[in-house]
Amino acid sequence: MKTPSRSLAGSPPATTTARSAQILAKQRRRTGTGLPWTQARVQSLRASRGIAAYRRPAETVVPDDDDAVVVTISEAERQLGVSKFTLYRWLRDGFITGEQLTPSAPWRIRIDQALRDRIVPQAPAAWLDLEGAARALGVARQTVLHKVQRGELAAVHVNRGQRKGLRIQVFPDQAGLLDNP
Repeated sequence: MKTPSRSLAGSPPATTTARSAQILAKQRRRTGTGLPWTQARVQSLRASRGIAAYRRPAETVVPDDDDAVVVTISEAERQLGVSKFTLYRWLRDGFITGEQLTPSAPWRIRIDQALRDRIVPQAPAAWLDLEGAARALGVARQTVLHKVQRGELAAVHVNRGQRKGLRIQVFPDQAGLLDNP
């Protein structure tokens, strides 16, 4: 188990000590005397152990020639036009990738053109929903999701109309979104 002093070293709080105290409290961590973490206790720990506050690195997370951006859940919600609950589900299911520096810290999502291409207003013809893909392949829905995570099956998310949700290309000889027939 990590000690609080180690978990504070890499934490990226907005207002360093206040955010660190929030994260430690949310993780239900206690001080050595069993008290909950507060901003004052975090400041005291940092001063006594010589732990510097997090400083955002000068270099960017993404290369200059890439159109990708790293954003919070709320910004991703705005840019992609989906709800935060959908984003959390996608993170859980592996449809998108994100990172948390510590458990319960805010998610950071990398939005690039490949992710934008996977969110479409209409499903390509003959692509199946999750249930249909599981039936067609003769496997469980979770197995289909694992194949999507590993890149064995192509998938898009339809974000308009009554039939929103994941659509999966079960048979690779089907024309895809970016294929020209």
